[in-house]
Amino acid sequence: MTDSLESTTRRVPWLAVTAFVLLACGLAWLVALPLWLGDGLAEPFTGVLLPVMMWTPAVAALIVTFAMRVPPRGGRVRFLGLWPLRPAKRVVWLIVLGWLAPPLLIGVSILLAAALGFVTLDPTFGGFSAEFAKMLPAGVPMPPVEVLVISQLAMIPLGALINSVFAFGEELGWRGWLVPALRPLGTWPTLLISGAIWGFWHSPVILLGYNFGRTDITGVLFMIGGCVAWGILLGWLRLRSASVWPAVIAHGSLNAAGGLIVIFAASQPDLALAGPLGVAGWIVVAVVVLVLVLTGQFRRQPELAGTQGRLLSPPRS
Repeated sequence: MTDSLESTTRRVPWLAVTAFVLLACGLAWLVALPLWLGDGLAEPFTGVLLPVMMWTPAVAALIVTFAMRVPPRGGRVRFLGLWPLRPAKRVVWLIVLGWLAPPLLIGVSILLAAALGFVTLDPTFGGFSAEFAKMLPAGVPMPPVEVLVISQLAMIPLGALINSVFAFGEELGWRGWLVPALRPLGTWPTLLISGAIWGFWHSPVILLGYNFGRTDITGVLFMIGGCVAWGILLGWLRLRSASVWPAVIAHGSLNAAGGLIVIFAASQPDLALAGPLGVAGWIVVAVVVLVLVLTGQFRRQPELAGTQGRLLSPPRS
């Protein structure tokens, strides 16, 4: 028997899902509007607006939860994956996995990008050194590049935790609310649809050149592809743990390590090909997902809270 058992016993709250998506995307455009009315990503307050935008999915999730009562009162904390953290051992191990795995996968994607000719690596870090020198005030001496590289790499684990504070705003919406809301569709439709929505939500800044430097629909399509790929892994963490916290940490870790390729590249690469959200990243994530599928990891899911405050059983196979 397949996921059809779930689909016959629970229904997707499509009205609430539609409201959530419209709210999350609409609020994102509202936050990004000053960038569109000004100098785009060159605006000095871009660094403030981008973290604010990351909280719009959480705001949308809370509005839908309390205004439309999906889920109803009584099961909301569990539905969103905030609590309880049971089984604790599994949740903790998946949090650790979410913390450490993204930088490793990004490192592998950099090697793959080099092998495919998407980027030329510089073992002397000359490209990174030149870019860093441009950011220094006049007269400030350039530190040894080896010290810069080591410090950048050493900061990734801490940066993952700091980034998780902002990633929580997104994950409360995407993996916290949207994944369990779509769960009656089955595992794969849920992960693919939620990932595509996550990618499309980035449109206000992607169309300004964020991430890929592309200001047309191709940038949005590459972002959707990257978010579908990584969304499968983050969604798997959510479903495997019945908790949103592993996905929160993994998202923070992904953001913290996302710029690794700039350190090793001889010149600015095409991130649509060589970046963690680009083609090289898709391939690496696809291999990991295939391994998870072949080892039955997508079939091993604890129960999730359903849209009526009851439980959704994991899919049978």
